[in-house]
Amino acid sequence: MRHRNHLKIYLALSATMIFWGLSFVATKVALETFSPFTLIFARFAMASCLLLGLFLRRGIPSLTRTEHVKLFLVALFEPGLYFIFETIGLQHTSAPKAALIIATVPVTVLIFAAMMLGERVTRTHVLGVAISLAGIAVLIVGDPQFNWKLGGSLGGDLLIFGAVLSAALYIVCARDIGKSRSAMEITSIQFLYGALLYAPACLWELPQFHWQQISPRSLAALIYLTVFATVAAFLCYNYALTRVPAARAAVFINAIPVVTAIAAWLMLGETLTIIQIGGGAMVLLAVYWTNRSRMKPLASRTA
Repeated sequence: MRHRNHLKIYLALSATMIFWGLSFVATKVALETFSPFTLIFARFAMASCLLLGLFLRRGIPSLTRTEHVKLFLVALFEPGLYFIFETIGLQHTSAPKAALIIATVPVTVLIFAAMMLGERVTRTHVLGVAISLAGIAVLIVGDPQFNWKLGGSLGGDLLIFGAVLSAALYIVCARDIGKSRSAMEITSIQFLYGALLYAPACLWELPQFHWQQISPRSLAALIYLTVFATVAAFLCYNYALTRVPAARAAVFINAIPVVTAIAAWLMLGETLTIIQIGGGAMVLLAVYWTNRSRMKPLASRTA
C-alpha cells in the first residue's frame, strides 16, 4: 500500500511538470492572438467553472474564515502575483537570466518551509537542489542562441525575484492548508480567487482586444492551458502538497525547463544540443536523488 502511495505521488508530480512544461509552448501559441492578462483570466475563469461545476454535484465545501484567508493568499501568490511579476519582468530582463532566477524557487521553498512549517532540511535536499540549479545553468548555456551578455535591468531582475518569492509562498501556503483540506477544495477556491484577481486586468485589455482575430490554433492552446496546464496540473501538484513536504515537491519545479526544451524541439523545431541534454539529465538526477527512498507520505486528507 505504501509503495502504491509513493508511486501515486511521483506520478502526480511528474504529470504536473509535463503539463506545466508544455504550457510554455501552448502559451507562446495562444499569445499569437490573445493578450496576456486576457489569456490568464480566461484560463483560470474557465478552470474555475469546470471545478465549481463538479462541486455543484458534490456540494460546495464549508470553509472557515481563516481557511478562506489562507486560500486567498494561495491564489494571490499563484496565479496572482507570480504571473504579474513574471510577465512584466520578462519585458525588462533577458530570458536566460530570468530562467536562472526562477530556478532558485526550490532553494527559496527550502528556506521558507523550514522557517514557516518547521520542515527539516537535510543534506540530501541541499545537494539535490544544488545539482538541479547546476543542471538548469547547463541547459541554458547549451542553447545555441545563448548570449553570455545576459543583459536586462535591475528592476526586471527584481520582478523575476518577486515571481520566485510568489511561487515559493504559494507552495508553502498550499502545503499548510493541505494538511486539513483536499486538493480538490484547495484548487477550486484557488482558481475562483485567481480569476477574480485577474478580472480587472482583463477588463482593461478588452477595448483593444479583437475577438475576430482568434485563430483555431490559439483557441486549441487555450483549451490545453485550461484543461491540462491549469485544472489537471494544479490538482496534481496540490494533491502532492497534501502528502509530502514542500521542499521535496519544489525540486520537481526545476524539471519544467527540461520538458519545455524537449517540447520546443519536437513541436516547434527548436534546436536541442548535447549540452542541453546533459543539463536536463542533471536536473532529472537531482529530482530522483532528492526523493529516492524518502518520499514517505504524511498524514493528510483524501483528495
